[in-house]
Amino acid sequence: IQNFIFINYYHNNMKKILNFTIALWCSLNILATEKNVTVEIQNNWKQDKTDAPIAIKLNEISVGFPIKSAIIKDQNKEIPSQLDDLNGDRIADELAFVIDMPANSSKKVTITFSSEESDKQYESRVYADMLISDKKGKHVPITSLTIPGTSNVYNQLHHHGPAFESELVIYRIYFDQKQTVDIYGKFNKGFELKESGFYPNDEQLAKGFGDDVLRVSGSCGVGTLKGWNGKKATHVEPVRYRAERIMAAGPIRTVVEVEDNDWLYQGSKLNMTTRYILYAGHRDAEVYISFEEPLKKEVFCTGVQDIKESVSFSDHKGLIACWGTDWPVNDTIKYAKETVGLATYIPQKYVKEEVKDKSNYLYAVGNEGHNSFNYNITFTSMKETFGYKSPEEWFAYVQEWKQELEHPCTVKIIK
Repeated sequence: IQNFIFINYYHNNMKKILNFTIALWCSLNILATEKNVTVEIQNNWKQDKTDAPIAIKLNEISVGFPIKSAIIKDQNKEIPSQLDDLNGDRIADELAFVIDMPANSSKKVTITFSSEESDKQYESRVYADMLISDKKGKHVPITSLTIPGTSNVYNQLHHHGPAFESELVIYRIYFDQKQTVDIYGKFNKGFELKESGFYPNDEQLAKGFGDDVLRVSGSCGVGTLKGWNGKKATHVEPVRYRAERIMAAGPIRTVVEVEDNDWLYQGSKLNMTTRYILYAGHRDAEVYISFEEPLKKEVFCTGVQDIKESVSFSDHKGLIACWGTDWPVNDTIKYAKETVGLATYIPQKYVKEEVKDKSNYLYAVGNEGHNSFNYNITFTSMKETFGYKSPEEWFAYVQEWKQELEHPCTVKIIK
């Protein structure tokens, strides 16, 4: 009997110890799924930066668990942010946010990473959509579409491809061999794409909505990457497959991709991805071109459309801009002429030569032996109450814009 009592006592106490150990391990494990990281951001430029874009690559930070959410604080002030999965593997790749940085300043922010998803929602300062029409003409939201290169869905897609906006501007990307970057100008800062669908009705126009402000036709619009045959820009064709997708739609930035599979170009078979990134508070967009294999001697081109009766500006070192006035659509009765300024800036290391064709002001570009290159695009519409009203103002601005791009904020992981 004594032996039985002892064994039973020992067994019950061991169960309690085991349960306590398990509970303690679980609580420690829960605590271990959060980690604070300090990041130092520096603006070494002579000018203040408003809504400076910051993107932190998460593979450069080791936290020991899959990151599902993040909170950023500048001292006691929380900074809205977003986590983006940019390769489709359902794992976050980048943490993005914008921050105001005074000239020649440094800030340390604290990022709390967690393995738990958060229900926190920030007010979105950007928007993106892609819509396809069903048999009844209803516009159905989609985030990705892939088609054979011989197919044509241009007219099945509302606004002809993905569109994305900040408070200042709207861009759209044509879903066809042109892949043109087209633009929508606003009178006032705010959001219009979801309501107007890029095509405002008479009532919306009367309320002060903006509209399509550029007839791009077969040009490069603003900063579309094209082929270059030595005399003129060419479209991205033939390809085996073509895809366009929205990778991220806010609240801080939109990320839109165009993928061209097996593009037969200058003796090569290229798999190319073009990524457009638009941040909150920005009129300019970042453009990243990447290839599956290192480039050989292929030469491409990009720049801005030569708008009818336009004047242009070039610094002959990667910056090209124009200012012009034309009808934005073929209907010259209902619609008035629009005046816009366009600009593209390509880092000089990618520039081969400055060129021109009938429709565009261009730079020939390439990056032999490497898988990628990048550049930036921007525009203004003279209808903007917050924009630029003359070519002189616009050309002065884009030179400052280039300087700002060449002096980005630096990011350093402290701990």
